Amino acid sequence: MSIIKEFKNFAIKGNVVDLAVGVIIGGAFGKIVSSVVADVIMPPIGLLLGGVNFTSIKIPLKAAELDAAGTVLKEAVTMNIGNFMQEVFNFTIIAFVIFLMIKAINNAKKKEEAAAPAPAAPTPSNEEKLLGEIRDLLKK
Repeated sequence: MSIIKEFKNFAIKGNVVDLAVGVIIGGAFGKIVSSVVADVIMPPIGLLLGGVNFTSIKIPLKAAELDAAGTVLKEAVTMNIGNFMQEVFNFTIIAFVIFLMIKAINNAKKKEEAAAPAPAAPTPSNEEKLLGEIRDLLKK
């Protein structure tokens, strides 16, 4: 089989298409969650904590270097703790939603398995029947 045919078979399989759809939906969902956290959740939390804007929380490691006129020669080096906290909230919300989705899918599968009738025992082949008869005759 040529490489092009193998690649075509691989790319057309349902799993690859499902994965691509999942990645696209996941990216869009991540942007929505980031907006919810940054624009809806964090402002009230900052207000409760005395009007803190979380994205402005920084720990300076090195001050900015200025010349005599006050223009910045080198930017300050900071640890952006507020951005980190916001990303932790994003991750927590996304992880919780994915957990709920997987839990719902697992519950649906359990219900489907419980509702499905048990498979019937397979009927023996003619060969097996004949061997069974021979066995019974030998017992006598």
